[in-house]
Amino acid sequence: MPEVDLATTPLRTVNAALHALRPDTNERHWVIDNPAGRHAIAAGLDAPITVEIRGPVGYYCAGMNKYATVVVHGSAGTGVAENMMSGFVHVMGDASQSAGATGRGGLLRIDGNASSRCGISMKGIDIVVRGSVGHMSAFMAQAGNLVVFGDAGDALGDSIYEARLFVRGSVKSLGADCIEKPMEDKHKQALHDLLGRAGMNGQIDVSEFRRYGSARKLYNFHVDHAGAY
Repeated sequence: MPEVDLATTPLRTVNAALHALRPDTNERHWVIDNPAGRHAIAAGLDAPITVEIRGPVGYYCAGMNKYATVVVHGSAGTGVAENMMSGFVHVMGDASQSAGATGRGGLLRIDGNASSRCGISMKGIDIVVRGSVGHMSAFMAQAGNLVVFGDAGDALGDSIYEARLFVRGSVKSLGADCIEKPMEDKHKQALHDLLGRAGMNGQIDVSEFRRYGSARKLYNFHVDHAGAY
């Protein structure tokens, strides 16, 4: 199990070593110590490995992740798992703004709170937040799921397309074209399955969540809705 210390090894060297790994590598579990809030740690991974980061990270940790599992034993700065393609990213603390932005696949789990614009323009990623999310979360969200155990700030789901939002707590306000929708059995089952993949099955009753999604009124311009564009 390779273990590197960013207090003595340059981050560029560590990321280059991770990028050089082939899918059949036998170095499948890496540990990174003393991240000290550095940016772009473990970004651009493209192999089925596990990277544990012991401490807080800065911007874009695990950005563009593909196949890998990245575990952050601390909090994360702006854009954690940004443009993620597949794999699993687990932040054991809080996350700053734009967590999971533009993500196309994979699963992002945040054990604390996420700041504003969580899941902005998400395109297939699944995001599970154990705490609350800030304003404009899931703005222009196109596909995937955002699950919030706590509360959501202003303008949740503004200009949303076909992403699915599940919130257990309160929603300060809904954005343009985002509405509450019925929580049917099929949605409860889908949420149950997603929480299982996130390692949270049995921790909560999925019927406590409310579902939100697109009213589909902004797909095509209509003069009666001009003020919402």
